[in-house]
Amino acid sequence: MSTRQSNLTNIRPEILGETINENMSTDERFQNLVLRPIIKLQNDLLVEVFKNYIRKHKSVFHEFTLEKRMAYIENAIQRDMKLRNSMKGMIIGQFTVEEFLVYIENSSALNKRMMNFVKERLLSQIQLFDNPEYLKAV
Repeated sequence: MSTRQSNLTNIRPEILGETINENMSTDERFQNLVLRPIIKLQNDLLVEVFKNYIRKHKSVFHEFTLEKRMAYIENAIQRDMKLRNSMKGMIIGQFTVEEFLVYIENSSALNKRMMNFVKERLLSQIQLFDNPEYLKAV
């Protein structure tokens, strides 16, 4: 019989190039072993959540220049607590019990790392947020 822990860890993608060494802080180790794989696993869902966020905010995002779109993403991740908490929940929900116990020891710093990764991931895929109406005309 498989356990929740083994199921969760088995579906996570492997992050190549990440080395784990004994000089790493606990937070950095957690970031590389837990947060990065989970955020990569949840990428498609996080993108769709942000697309929905854009729609719910009257799609003003599509009227902005690239620079302002980037600022909009950063601002939304930083300041919109509903969005932020929703995204954090999608990531924390993929933790094993043991990982959650490590997370609660320093949740503030780990939340900051987590949301920075989410922000960077969304910024690196900003073209996915282009208005589909514009794409159909091409």
